[in-house]
Amino acid sequence: MFQTERLMLIASPLMKRTPAFDRAGALAQAKDAALHIVAFDYVDGLATAGLVNDRALKEMREGYVVRHREWLEEQAHSIRNLGVQVTTEVVWVMQSLGEIMVHIREMNPSLVIKDVEHESWVTRMLFTSLDLRLLHDCPVPLHLVSKVEHARPLKILAAVDTFDPDDQLPGINETIIIQAEKLAAQCDAQLHLIYAYDLTAIFASQDAMGFSSNLAQTLYEAEEDAFNKLAEQFGVPDECKHFVMGYPAKVIGAFAEAQNIDVIVMGTVHRNRLSALLGSTTEQVAHHMPSSLLVVDPRNT
Repeated sequence: MFQTERLMLIASPLMKRTPAFDRAGALAQAKDAALHIVAFDYVDGLATAGLVNDRALKEMREGYVVRHREWLEEQAHSIRNLGVQVTTEVVWVMQSLGEIMVHIREMNPSLVIKDVEHESWVTRMLFTSLDLRLLHDCPVPLHLVSKVEHARPLKILAAVDTFDPDDQLPGINETIIIQAEKLAAQCDAQLHLIYAYDLTAIFASQDAMGFSSNLAQTLYEAEEDAFNKLAEQFGVPDECKHFVMGYPAKVIGAFAEAQNIDVIVMGTVHRNRLSALLGSTTEQVAHHMPSSLLVVDPRNT
């Protein structure tokens, strides 16, 4: 029996309509998919109030959950007007990550959508944010939403890396492009392909004493040729393929901002080395992204 595709939106516990609501509604409509909106609540003031008895505390907590559920239903109404089937849920839980993972495993959505949490560099050094944990652990594609200029994306950017294919997970670049291509087709968006050629990483992988300008030019031409073949394989036109040199996170971010890219598609894992799990490029783009990020894990495809 045909089963309707289902998306999952992790809503903010603050009862605030965020950009992810508009993106989730637009994607559900474009994909002809159902949408489940779930908020994972925990309010310290209610959970630790010492001046009320257990019964009063329970009533306060239940009242808050009911109010949040009503608020979610209000937000769902406008999405239902798009012709999308929407369900809502509020869960009271202190540590949300575990409950989120349970929901994902039980529901098996085709896409998890969440607003990105912007944190200071100090916080990132001291704590692992929920977003980063999801980047590591989410078993399905994860869409972290930043600003939303267009609810339905108009420009999709697939970020690939053709360097040292023997060290890559099989099919990682193809997986990224296929996901980006599918999203672009569903949203009638333009697909772009980018490879940020990092000469410093290439240099570090070579014998520094034997690295010459001739070798640098040879490697550059080889990487450009590999990128062009990958673009040709998927029919990406010349005006939509971008072979650029520079530090990947900065180059990708700058390009996305300059070209008004709505969604950057990247992989959480690119290489076989344990140290490369959740490549630093993806993590840094997530921290400073000028647009939204769609992350796929090739180990789960």
